[in-house]
Amino acid sequence: QVQLVESGGGLVQAGGSLRLSCEASGRIFGDYTMAWFRQAPGKEREFVAAATWSGTYTADSVRGRHAISRDSAKNAIYLQMTGLQTEDTAVYYCAGGRPKIGSSRYSHLYDDWGQGTQVTVSS
Repeated sequence: QVQLVESGGGLVQAGGSLRLSCEASGRIFGDYTMAWFRQAPGKEREFVAAATWSGTYTADSVRGRHAISRDSAKNAIYLQMTGLQTEDTAVYYCAGGRPKIGSSRYSHLYDDWGQGTQVTVSS
């Protein structure tokens, strides 16, 4: 079983930056994909970015502002968020699993989830 722990959320003004971290512990091996999703109040969970064994993928809605990176030695991923907008306000979740190539954006394909970290962007 894998445990995922997020950190780095908080309150920031529009235009500001935040860096989220997620560390995984437990039985991790092979092509384990780690990803970020977010869920705003009243909305469905939304794909943000993923780090797979073959590369990284970022949602169109945040590309150019947010970037995912991975430290395989630490079993960790990071989400550097810049140019934050009020629309970025959400609970950000770290996810882990083995979705097939091209399917990293589908939340139901992930087995492991963190508890979430709140990001609030004020205008």
